[in-house]
Amino acid sequence: MISRISKLFKVPIVRNILIMVTGTAGAQAVTMGLSPIITRIYGPEAYGIMGVFMAMVGFFGPIAALTYPIAIVLPKSNIYAKGIVRLSLYITIGFAIAVFFSILLFKQSIVQLFKLEDIASFLYLLPIVILFSGFLQVTEQWLIRTKQFAITSKVTFLQSLILQGSKVGIGVFYPFATVLVILTTLANGMKALMMLIFSKKSNHKQLTELYEEPVSIKKVAKVYNDFPIFRAPQVFLNKATEGLPVILLSILFGPASAGFYSIGRTVLSAPSLLIGKAVGDVFYPRISEAANDGESLTKLIKRATISLGALGFLPFGLVIIFGPLLFSFIFGEEWLKAGEYARWIALWIFFMFISQPSIKALPVLSAQAFHLKFTIFTLIIRTIALIGGYYLFSSDLMAVVLYSIFGAVLNIGLVYLTLQISKKFDK
Repeated sequence: MISRISKLFKVPIVRNILIMVTGTAGAQAVTMGLSPIITRIYGPEAYGIMGVFMAMVGFFGPIAALTYPIAIVLPKSNIYAKGIVRLSLYITIGFAIAVFFSILLFKQSIVQLFKLEDIASFLYLLPIVILFSGFLQVTEQWLIRTKQFAITSKVTFLQSLILQGSKVGIGVFYPFATVLVILTTLANGMKALMMLIFSKKSNHKQLTELYEEPVSIKKVAKVYNDFPIFRAPQVFLNKATEGLPVILLSILFGPASAGFYSIGRTVLSAPSLLIGKAVGDVFYPRISEAANDGESLTKLIKRATISLGALGFLPFGLVIIFGPLLFSFIFGEEWLKAGEYARWIALWIFFMFISQPSIKALPVLSAQAFHLKFTIFTLIIRTIALIGGYYLFSSDLMAVVLYSIFGAVLNIGLVYLTLQISKKFDK
C-alpha cells in the first residue's frame, strides 16, 4: 500500500495537483480563519456593497483580454504562445481605456440604468480592475504552460494572507465598505506582480523574453479567434449569471440581503475557486496533451469529476445540513440568514465544483460554441428562477432557493453533455 501511494505521488499530474492544492488549501485556511473576524468588523451592509462591486467586476474582469490568455497553453510552439501574450496585453490595455472613457462620459446614465447608486463612487476603479485582471490571466496561463505550479501555489497563499490580513488590520481602524472595495481592486494586480517577481527569480526566463522570435499579431488573433467569438461571450454571460443575484437582491431587498448572499457565496466558493481551480489548471494542459496523443478523453474527464465529487461531498454536505447553525456560530448571530442562503447555495456550488474538468475540457474538445449556447440557456433559466422567487413568493430566500436548484441541475447537465461530446474524440 505504501509503495503504491509512493508511486502515485511520482505521477506528474498527481504531483502537480498536490503542489497546487497545498497553496490553495493554505489560502483557503487563511480566508476561513479570518472570515469570522472580518464579518464582525464590517457587517452585512458593507459586504453587500462589496458584493455589488464584485458583481460588476465579475462582468468585465474575466473578459479583459477577450479570453485569449486561455489559449496560451495550447500551441506546441512558444513562438505562438508569446504572440498570444502580446495580443492579450494589447487588448487588455485598449479595453481598460475604453471602459474609462465610457464611465467618464456616461456615468450618471449607467448608475441610473442599473441602479448602482451604492457603488457609484467606485465605478472609476473598474478600468484598474480590468488592467490587473488581464495581466493576471496572462501571467497565470504562462506559468501553467511552463509548469511552474510551485510559484502559482506559493503566490496564491501569500496573496490570501496579505489580502485577508489587510481587511482585518485596516478594518480595525476604518471598518467601511470602501476598504473592502479598494482591497478587492488591488488583489489581482498584487497577485500578478508577485508571480512575475517569483518567476524572474526562478530558472525559467521565458516570461521575461516575450519579444523574442516575433509572430504576427493578426495571424495569432485569427488562429485562435474562437476564444473572443465563443469563449469571451460565454465567460461574460456566465459571470452575469453568477452576479445577477447580488444585483437583484440589492435592488429588490436592499444591501443587507445582498450581503447575506455575498458572504454565503464567498465562503462556499472558496473550495470551488481555489481547489477546483488548482485541479483545473493542472488538468487543462494534461487533457490538451492527451488529445494530441490520442488518449481517451472521456476516461480522464470522468476520473477527475468523480475525484472532485468525493473531495467535496463532506464539506458541502455539512453546510447543506447545518448551514444556519454554522454561520451564526462562526460569523455571529446577525449572519444567521446567510446560513439559510448558504445551505441552498452549497447544493449549486457542489455541482459547479465537480463540473470544472468538463469546463476545462471544452476548448480542447473544440466545443466552445456549444458552451456559449449552454451558458445563454443557463442565464435565461436562472434569471426566470430568481425573478419567479420574488414575484411568486415575495421572498429573498425562495429566490435564492430556486436559483440554486436550477444551477445544480444545469451543472449536472453540462457534465453529461461534455462526456457525450468527448466520446466522439475517443473513436
